[in-house]
Amino acid sequence: IMGMPADIANATNRVGVALHSVVATLGFRREGVEVASPDALSIVAITVAGGLTGALIASFLPNLYLKPVLLGVMVGMALIILVRPSVVVPPPGTPVAKLKDKPSAWIGLFAAGLYGGFVHAGVGFLLIGAIAGTLRYDLVRTNAFKMLCVLAFTFAALAGFIWRGQVSWVPGLVLAIGMMVGAHYSVKVAFSVSPMVLKWFLFLMTLVVSAIALLS
Repeated sequence: IMGMPADIANATNRVGVALHSVVATLGFRREGVEVASPDALSIVAITVAGGLTGALIASFLPNLYLKPVLLGVMVGMALIILVRPSVVVPPPGTPVAKLKDKPSAWIGLFAAGLYGGFVHAGVGFLLIGAIAGTLRYDLVRTNAFKMLCVLAFTFAALAGFIWRGQVSWVPGLVLAIGMMVGAHYSVKVAFSVSPMVLKWFLFLMTLVVSAIALLS
């Protein structure tokens, strides 16, 4: 809408994302959602490695690749939610899997981090697929893990974009204010609705983002 080049918009967006993830992570902690587990450090480390790689690629890659990647990921995630909803909403009582027993989780977490570092938009959907789909955490705990991962790799990616001089600070900080308010209330909403409502909200958001990417 502002006519900002795609690479500058991509980098500037990370200011809001970074501060949003701080507020959301603290919000989940206040609500008593613990992400402490033997795999927590490994999960974050894998996504950070992917995020740094993706940010470096995005920083040097021509802008024309950003939109097709975003659109492909969003449409793919919408189809997964529609056709195989158990991927993102494990049935109640499903035991949590260990990272060492799930090689697919390593791939999914690195890929989510890679995409998050590259373009970020919609990365939450990929992290949900990796954390809930392979490690089988419930959606509320998955969201808490997701925000912790986003917090870690976004600050790493933002450092790279700042180094490249691609961040426009004024719109980035204005965006951050809105995203911090949204994070505060979205954490509360996560505890007040059922997993089924969260699933269909997730599906709706993937369609909205896909439409925006297609029409813009």
